Amino acid sequence: MLVTNQYERYSRQMLFQPIGEEGQKRLAGKRVLIVGMGALGTAISNHLVRAGVGHVRFADRDYVEKSNLQRQMLFDEDDVKASLPKAVAAEQKLKKMNSSIKIEGIVADVTLENIDELLDGMDLVIDGTDNFSTRFLMNDACFKKGIPFVYGGAVSSRGMSALFIPGETPCLRCFITDNGSTTQTCDTVGVISPIVDIVASYQVVEALKYLVNDSRQRKSLLTIDIWQNRTYEMKFNQPKKDCPTCQQEEYPALKRQPEDNVTSLCGRETVQIKVRGHLSLDEWEKRLSKVAQVKRTPFLLRVELSEGERLVLFPDGRTLVQGTEDIVRAKSLYARYIGL
Repeated sequence: MLVTNQYERYSRQMLFQPIGEEGQKRLAGKRVLIVGMGALGTAISNHLVRAGVGHVRFADRDYVEKSNLQRQMLFDEDDVKASLPKAVAAEQKLKKMNSSIKIEGIVADVTLENIDELLDGMDLVIDGTDNFSTRFLMNDACFKKGIPFVYGGAVSSRGMSALFIPGETPCLRCFITDNGSTTQTCDTVGVISPIVDIVASYQVVEALKYLVNDSRQRKSLLTIDIWQNRTYEMKFNQPKKDCPTCQQEEYPALKRQPEDNVTSLCGRETVQIKVRGHLSLDEWEKRLSKVAQVKRTPFLLRVELSEGERLVLFPDGRTLVQGTEDIVRAKSLYARYIGL
């Protein structure tokens, strides 16, 4: 039963007939995991916490930087000065918005090793990340456990979102293959904050429908470009018969892939990452020269990052992240500039 101060807090939301008092009670008993507390994650968590979802858990591996402030709504210049982990800064801000629910920020890289623990007890998982390797991990783990997964992505002025429900809808792999990423990231082609807010809002509204047990979920993968004024909706059909996740139940992201190699090179302040079979030095020179200092040789591409580290790209698919031995930091930089 809702107490008096909760009636006052959520009064306008309960006046909305599809939620009402019964829906508000349902929200109070739900547990949601957000993976990633960057642009999407901060907007998503802001909505969920203010809506009164009973337990909001989120995980992120990164720290707040000045370039985040343009679009990551929970952070400010004090967080940048303190180099706060995003999960810590977000938890501090969100607890000031709603002290009546449980808010749990976890500083962690979401991996095969910890995904089960993060998902434990969750009713729904929402994508706030910036790379497809983590999205496929979430997709496969959610479908194996029977937990709905709200996908979302934003880059440039474009965005996509969809709600995938195990046993009812196709999964992410039915629409996007393992190598389906365009390798475009916010750090290479930019992003405007309105597309972030729009995609996050689409994600949250589908999450709320599911959490209050409303059957009017959107059964499609929505793609929008707000600068070009384009909207495209790909209606859900039958899942792909050969989908390794929702049909064959093989869950490839939950298996170690020998070619997905991340290694800290002892004594060299270097992490080697190899998740691609080939890198075109011509292509990457064009892309990265827009956002960093680039030096090309016949054998490699050296990229001096504004963060202080250096990327060295090789045609065989290897990338060295120099200037750190921290695998989490190296993966974060790789995801920003190359894309996982």
